[in-house]
Amino acid sequence: MNDVCDSALAAERAPDISVSTITKSGTDKPAIPLVVYCLSLGFFALTTSELMISGMLPSLQLAFDRSIADIGNLISLYAMGMVVGGPLVTILFLALKIENKRGLLFLLIFYALAQSVAASTSNFEVLMVARVVTGMAAATSFGLMLAITAQLVDPSIRGRASSLVFAGLMICTVFGVPAATMIDHAFGWRASFWAIVVLVLFCALVIALKIETAPEGKAADLRSELKEMARPKLWAAYTTSALVIGSSFAAYSYFSPIMTELSGFTSAQVPVLLAVYGAGNILGNYIAGRFADRYTFKTLATGISLMVFAMLLFACLPQSKIAAVAAIIMIGLTGIALNPALVARVMRIAHPGALVNAMHASVINIGLAFGPWAGGLAISSGLGLNAPLFVGFGMALAGLLTILPRALRNV
Repeated sequence: MNDVCDSALAAERAPDISVSTITKSGTDKPAIPLVVYCLSLGFFALTTSELMISGMLPSLQLAFDRSIADIGNLISLYAMGMVVGGPLVTILFLALKIENKRGLLFLLIFYALAQSVAASTSNFEVLMVARVVTGMAAATSFGLMLAITAQLVDPSIRGRASSLVFAGLMICTVFGVPAATMIDHAFGWRASFWAIVVLVLFCALVIALKIETAPEGKAADLRSELKEMARPKLWAAYTTSALVIGSSFAAYSYFSPIMTELSGFTSAQVPVLLAVYGAGNILGNYIAGRFADRYTFKTLATGISLMVFAMLLFACLPQSKIAAVAAIIMIGLTGIALNPALVARVMRIAHPGALVNAMHASVINIGLAFGPWAGGLAISSGLGLNAPLFVGFGMALAGLLTILPRALRNV
């Protein structure tokens, strides 16, 4: 009953749907417009741009004559831009009353320009600045993409629609980063950067042609969005998201050395296992998206519980190949694959505007940065190579505790 009330309230607060129809022909079932898949492609392009540095370290090190650590910082700079710049840029857009579609188009074009500078430069400092700037644009773009998705679909299927948008992130880990690495090997690192420019501009073109601009007076209002941000339940939901995503990356960041040095897999087998993990992300994202709208807390409770068990299993039995494979599959099916349910929870608590979603992306990135850092600190403190798995277990357990009381009430 509460789910129905929440959906009705969300529908009452939601802006007008900006597509001509939201139902499948001949039925009354809400449909997801094809343009949502373009927004998924946008997620794919921007997250591939963030993470592809990991597969291009040797090329960039050679091109700029920098250490591996310096090149690795290019990922951190992008994330830092997302954490700090995303909410600030979003607040600026709201203060200027820039409508969501226009704001997203501006950001995507700006992103393409900044990425073009990164692809063209031979100056490492310029590349660093470009990474921060593109990170800022990406975070705000994510918020606007999710806000537009919420406008395009019926409130009853926002979680499912969000899962399609987030599928771009999942596919990035399986295809995007490997593809960028292959392009780098075949044509050089600059070609990978230019490929992102082409994808981003294509998304901008489709959005310009296929998404209607909100009517006059429908632009988001800064005061109302800041009022939404004052909800304590919203920050509780943000905390859960940060803990869950941070937990998954605390483990994922150290999968390779754990699998080779503790579990006994060969280096040649690691990419296969990571592909299995990525496939689990895609499947888990699909499953979570199907249940996120009607069973938000049950989906979260089930997924995080499985994640807690998998982390503990892997941490306690890292020498067992069977336990390692089982844990990798379970962590793949949960973790970042729970994003649709995490987003659905946020959208039930607050109006799904750009600031709410941009802040969600920023908080998630804080968790994403904290998990690997805490895992690395645990290793350097002499707690063993499996210590990041215990860190992941602790973060996942904390995330479970934040939603367990509500889940037990069958809300």
